Amino acid sequence: MNKVYESPQAAVADVPDGASVSIAGFGMTHSFPTSLTVALREQGARRLCIVANSLGTGDYRSNTLIENNQVNRLIVSFSARAGEATSAAEKQIAAGEIEVELVPQGTLVERLRAGGAGIGAFYTRTAVGTAVAEGKETRVIDGVEHVLEMGLKVDYAFIRASRADRFGNLEFEGVGRNFMPAFAKGAKIAIAEVDEIVDGELDPERIGLPGIFVSRVVRKTVDVPHDHPAPREGRGADSARTYNGKKGLTRLQMAETAAGLVPNGSYMNLGLGIPTLISNYISGRDIVLHSENGVLGYGTIASRDDYNPEIYNAGGQYVHLEKGASFFESVTSFEMVRGGKVDFVALGAFQVDAVANLANWSTPNMIGGGIGGAMDLVAGDVTVMVLTTHLDSKGRPKLVKECEYPLTGRNCVDIVVTDLCVLRHTGDGWRLEHVAPGFTAAEVAELTEFEFDFGEFAPGGARADGGAAG
Repeated sequence: MNKVYESPQAAVADVPDGASVSIAGFGMTHSFPTSLTVALREQGARRLCIVANSLGTGDYRSNTLIENNQVNRLIVSFSARAGEATSAAEKQIAAGEIEVELVPQGTLVERLRAGGAGIGAFYTRTAVGTAVAEGKETRVIDGVEHVLEMGLKVDYAFIRASRADRFGNLEFEGVGRNFMPAFAKGAKIAIAEVDEIVDGELDPERIGLPGIFVSRVVRKTVDVPHDHPAPREGRGADSARTYNGKKGLTRLQMAETAAGLVPNGSYMNLGLGIPTLISNYISGRDIVLHSENGVLGYGTIASRDDYNPEIYNAGGQYVHLEKGASFFESVTSFEMVRGGKVDFVALGAFQVDAVANLANWSTPNMIGGGIGGAMDLVAGDVTVMVLTTHLDSKGRPKLVKECEYPLTGRNCVDIVVTDLCVLRHTGDGWRLEHVAPGFTAAEVAELTEFEFDFGEFAPGGARADGGAAG
């Protein structure tokens, strides 16, 4: 048995017009099968349905097929990202040229895994009460509402691995396995692009995906330089917004505050944006960080001069590993979250409201949105902590009476850390636990739409030391 093809072009030559193709890849640049994607662009198949977590960026990733007008349908977790320039996908969606279905990341990999396993559908707590669940069957199981999601099959899957043998067995490095197994299992024909094809066979103990799930193997021909993500202009970790002529906490200070609220012995997931900075403040503590792209036990953000390109967090930032770290695929990662094994989840937000609803994946001016793993992360039995600036860039409150933006989860937020305060939801309402130095509780209330219990803070001002209550 020999599954090795001579080139990416040969491996994708039979992809017909109208085919469904799942293309793995994480964030904007990581783990994309770039050689296969470029080969498909050159091959020119049209009216494609692309299934992906995200579309990536640049000439080598999924978005290049959209720019070449080869796509008429998307099933994705990210079709747009807040604060980014309008993409070709957004323009074509707005023009009615592309139909888009947004799917939570954990649900996406589970649908592909189920499709490949002969499981027609499954119930999940993810997305209950959100736009994603509209029109879908729901059922109460053990007293909890669930949404019915259908298994998903595709014609082709493009995945990436480090090494392969002629039998199609694959070996991965670091978090590189993330979506690969699920995407391959859901496809009739899975094509793996690899860095190396070994002469002989792989060590059975190191195989991350057995060759029975892989139809074709090809060595990569496109070498894309590693990108080192940098903060967007004006949003650096040391930046701080001004309220009433005074500086609030910086993003680093918010992350440090949040880290101090997490007890030792916790497993914690860090979402995109400000939450990723928390990893810099747990060194030496008994806190294990979890990332939905497939790593447990990572630590500080790595510098440009000292990083491993196969080890990155959910924000796409390269990170260092801690002792006892492990790697796994995304299906396993979301099992940890939905199964209640993860204790804390830290996320960013556009809005949080009086009854602890969360909105963080789309705004009215976005075409589509970026659900990512957030809906899965807030659906389990987990303490949800939101880190966000108190007001948005236009000076509007983010802590509102009722969320106007599409919901990520209902009644799911337990703690809010802003650049002005810490608020905790008690079940009956919100209680103030901390006020940023230099500010008063009254100032926090003035900039917050919903009412809250001042707790140990007098209505006239914060404690003299500006410290946390309790």
